[in-house]
Amino acid sequence: MQQVYNIVDFGAQRDSGIPATSAIREAITAASLAGGGTVYIPAGRYLSGAILLESNIELNLSPGAILSFSTDPADYPVVESRWEGVRQQVYASCIYGRDLVNISITGSGTLEGNGGPWWDVFRNRRQELEYPRPKLISFDRCSRVTIQDVSLQNSPSWTVNPIECSNITVDNVSILNPADSPNTDGINPESCSGVRISNCSIDVGDDCIAIKAGTEDTAERIPCENITITNCTMAHGHGGVVLGSEMSGDIRNVVISNCIFKETDRGIRMKSRRGRGGIIEDIRISNIVMDQVLCPFTMNLYYFCGPRGKEKYVWDKNPYPVTEETPCFRRIHFANITARNVHASAGFLYGLAEQYVSEITFSNVDISMAENAVPGHPDMMTGMESMKNRGFYLGNVRDVRFQQVTVENHEGPAFYIENGDEVELIHCQSRNTRKPEHLVERVTLSSADLNV
Repeated sequence: MQQVYNIVDFGAQRDSGIPATSAIREAITAASLAGGGTVYIPAGRYLSGAILLESNIELNLSPGAILSFSTDPADYPVVESRWEGVRQQVYASCIYGRDLVNISITGSGTLEGNGGPWWDVFRNRRQELEYPRPKLISFDRCSRVTIQDVSLQNSPSWTVNPIECSNITVDNVSILNPADSPNTDGINPESCSGVRISNCSIDVGDDCIAIKAGTEDTAERIPCENITITNCTMAHGHGGVVLGSEMSGDIRNVVISNCIFKETDRGIRMKSRRGRGGIIEDIRISNIVMDQVLCPFTMNLYYFCGPRGKEKYVWDKNPYPVTEETPCFRRIHFANITARNVHASAGFLYGLAEQYVSEITFSNVDISMAENAVPGHPDMMTGMESMKNRGFYLGNVRDVRFQQVTVENHEGPAFYIENGDEVELIHCQSRNTRKPEHLVERVTLSSADLNV
């Protein structure tokens, strides 16, 4: 029978305001010396600094347990990890581990990140932290990782960030960070393999789920691959599920299904730019409902945020030689999707002049624009004007097929194509057009093969 190590037995005092960091550390050490076990957090509020897990440890939070994390940087040791795709020195996450196997965070309790002071430092810029903010949960190079049933809130930065890990399960987790909290992404697997995210509720101030694989400044190019995301609800944030912009190690073999997005800026978002390299490929998205999103689908290879993002090499619309620094999006398929009250555009796909977005399909997709749409940018790209109630905007695309796609209540064409090869529309409809109706507008079609 697995041993249980109650932190109260090691000196933790509930609801006292006295840090329980040492008691939790001693319980983890005792379990580790015994070969593994469950470290148990009973009901009550316990204050803690960073918790460093060991292999074969389950951290279990009882219903009513609140593990409340310190806002003092001194309570977070400095470790080497990734921050926005690049390895560097950072404050350890509230719960952190490296090179571990068989670790779990479970139970119906709550991890309280107390992010407010960390966000204020970031917003005000009046003082600089010596190292980047802690994440709530992050693991480096771990295997067999489970996060289940817990509630996570007010993370100082990203909430869950496994890095170079394998065999990861995140199930029935609730994540709540204020809509205006900076960089408080929900779940960000980074250069991981075998990731299963299911049955989660995510309401955050940045991307709800973001799949990443490092930047051009990451020495090791490790893909993020073999990922399933299903049965999740996502609210607010800049994107429902986002791939990139850190994708230099490749992102592939991703299935996203049976999800609801509510008031996310974008729905499914893919982004990168010249200099990053890498490929996003073999992505399947189906059975999604969206409401009050700015743009349901974006693929942008001119994304300008991040270091060197404003250089001419990034924004220039003239073709450049294709090299290992040229990113690529291909073999991406959408099916059985409904989006209501869309504000800016039904979709925005924009490839590089030298590397078109290619092999894309949309099947059984129904999009309705908002009656009182708020203008906005479908994605971050130099020179892109704010839009509202626009249809699909396609630039530098090849081998794109729309089948049984309906765009309703839009202005201008349902499909605007700027440099497109082999764009095919099958049984597509434009309904309740706000201006004189025309389904397609073409601009500078190169070697065009447009079938309507």
